[in-house]
Amino acid sequence: MWLPILTLLAALGSGLMAGLFFAFSSFVMTALAKLPAEQGIAAMNSINVTILNFSFTLAFFGTAAICVVLGVVSVMRWGESGSLALLAGSVLFLVGTIIVTMVFNVPLNDTLAAVSPTSAEGASAWTTYLNDWLPWNHVRTVANFAALAAFIFAFAQQSQA
Repeated sequence: MWLPILTLLAALGSGLMAGLFFAFSSFVMTALAKLPAEQGIAAMNSINVTILNFSFTLAFFGTAAICVVLGVVSVMRWGESGSLALLAGSVLFLVGTIIVTMVFNVPLNDTLAAVSPTSAEGASAWTTYLNDWLPWNHVRTVANFAALAAFIFAFAQQSQA
């Protein structure tokens, strides 16, 4: 009874993250890139501080915790209906969201936060940031949509079992 509930929660969390990252990939970063470097840096730094709130943390790390549980369960129940999809969704979320964010996006955010927005160094950092941050965000977007699909597939298989 608890496995379909966790699978549904993982799908919802992946969907929330997919939507968030999709927004940044499809229009937020494009809009920020059109601003002067000083304003773009200030806006992005504000976003990076403001996003660290309860709802984001719950969706981001709560989904990660569920994915760890589902990943373990999928291995323990290997061969049962939906196990492969559960493992795939869990790995996609954990690698494509958590690891990519921590290894690539957060260090870029930290670098941006450390520069003076009005300096030449700031302008250069903003250009580098836009060139380097966005491709990794695309990875997060695709990984989350794929995780969402995997969890939906697993849920459907669990419902038929």
